[in-house]
Amino acid sequence: MASTQDEYDNLAHLLPPSWKTQVTAWLQEDTPSFDYGGFVVGEAPREAFLLGKGSQTAVLAGAPFFTEVFAQVGCEVEWHLKEGETFTPVKHVATVRGKARHILLGERVALNMLARCSGIATQSKKVKDLARGFGYQGVIAGTRKTTPGFRLVEKYGMLVGGIDAHRHDLSSMIMLKDNHIWSSGSITKAIQQARKVGGFSLLLEVEVGSEAEADEAIDAGADIVMLDNIEGAQLADVARRLKERWQGQRKFKLESSGNITEANLHERAINEIDILSTSAVHQSVQHIDFSLKIQKPKN
Repeated sequence: MASTQDEYDNLAHLLPPSWKTQVTAWLQEDTPSFDYGGFVVGEAPREAFLLGKGSQTAVLAGAPFFTEVFAQVGCEVEWHLKEGETFTPVKHVATVRGKARHILLGERVALNMLARCSGIATQSKKVKDLARGFGYQGVIAGTRKTTPGFRLVEKYGMLVGGIDAHRHDLSSMIMLKDNHIWSSGSITKAIQQARKVGGFSLLLEVEVGSEAEADEAIDAGADIVMLDNIEGAQLADVARRLKERWQGQRKFKLESSGNITEANLHERAINEIDILSTSAVHQSVQHIDFSLKIQKPKN
């Protein structure tokens, strides 16, 4: 049977073999011993409606995790909306079927995850659309400033929202920041040491705070140079000079990061910059309000 485009676009296929154990850990945390409330409701078969609420148009994200939460407590989920689609509240997003106490076992875990993941996807899409509206054609990315133990969900939300998740961990790209450079002695020395162990297969990024440091990083062979907290007209001038000065001599990309918000995005979204990375798409984002309502049986 031939594969469809929807199958190729299914982000759930990115998830590692270990991801379901995270869901198990969430459930263990939420019910470490007796389920007193579940004792009250019993095991009558019920349907529950997942409702997207709140006051804003939102992006649905986190469907595989939501489905797995309920699978692990013996319930089934029927989705009425595709992941990545936007909805206007109030929207009947999915239906959960199973025994009453099983639905309630998974309810809060599933809702908390979905609220955060969808919030990140919604904000990611908003920032990307805003940048494109300013004419920016480069990469919009998140950062590694994620919640310990919840990184997979947060990075997943960024991807659903249409942006780059940036590096996932210390092993997925070499990034040399100010502390690495100060500890090793210089930008050049840090790059040389990192190249010895990182080899050819890992990109190497260096955080710099000035044009002179950027020149040193480029000369030493950095693949990406992060211009940290360089803003306004200075950012455009520095980026333009670096591209002109090293044209035909070195291949590199420029990244701008630090203090990027919706309010100043128009100043940073310049096409001399290849990558804009910001934690504004995942830190302190507004969660999307969902509720799960068990339906009264029809007599």
